[in-house]
Amino acid sequence: MEIARRRPRLTTPYLRRSGALEPATWDEALEAVAVGLTAHRGAAHGMFSCSKATNEVNYLAQKFARVVMGSNNIDSCNRT
Repeated sequence: MEIARRRPRLTTPYLRRSGALEPATWDEALEAVAVGLTAHRGAAHGMFSCSKATNEVNYLAQKFARVVMGSNNIDSCNRT
């Protein structure tokens, strides 16, 4: 794909307000994510991590899944 045809990356988060996407601050966007994850705590969520990532990144992924998402459903491609 030519560089000229690529879509530009978003540099500002957007939140849906009154049915339309509107620019938001990073603090507003992260708060919306936190509220959404908390509202669905304990639901059927899971996370997939990568064996090519560092141990520290995989540790943070499993900690996030357990503490924030309330789920022990975490998998990786380590076993393949």
